[in-house]
Amino acid sequence: MPLEKSIGQSKPEVVPSLFVLNSKGAVLKDGKLVLAGISPNAIVFADRPVRAAGHDLTARIVEDWGNGSDNFAKDPPNATVSGFKKDGSAVVDAVVVLKSPKLEGDKLTFDVDVLEGDLAGSDGPASVFIDIIGRPFTPLSFAGVARRTAWRGAYYRGAAVAGAAAVGAAAVAYPYYYPPRCGYYPYPPCY
Repeated sequence: MPLEKSIGQSKPEVVPSLFVLNSKGAVLKDGKLVLAGISPNAIVFADRPVRAAGHDLTARIVEDWGNGSDNFAKDPPNATVSGFKKDGSAVVDAVVVLKSPKLEGDKLTFDVDVLEGDLAGSDGPASVFIDIIGRPFTPLSFAGVARRTAWRGAYYRGAAVAGAAAVGAAAVAYPYYYPPRCGYYPYPPCY
């Protein structure tokens, strides 16, 4: 069994990710978004080339809101709030800018700027889809290990094209970039 030796300090890898918060209901009124019965876990996922998914604690997302140099307190994220009718007959959406989260028990409150829409008529469960953010991988969680493995697999798989795509700049920096022929219909999955 070979011995491993680390040289230098390791840095957490950051991958742009999206969050989904689920709740039993949402009210959007007077510059406030109140999510009642918020799930204690949020879904976190990344798009190609990483294709990672996992969970993070809602409380930790709130705690980390203003941490780091590039954070949501300095640059508040956009989000789409989808509220459902209890009978399943309709979904209403609002696009908001989320600011100053406050978690009290199972109630999460944001100050918001409403960009469009409202939640009028929504009396059932609600989901909030939060804009992309770059967060360090969680080093000790199962999802963190899965994300690191997916990241390294994508990184080591290809040369410059995969590296540029992993950074997320391929479309901007390389206007003639052609995506790999995998990962979307009718092509097979990327490995």
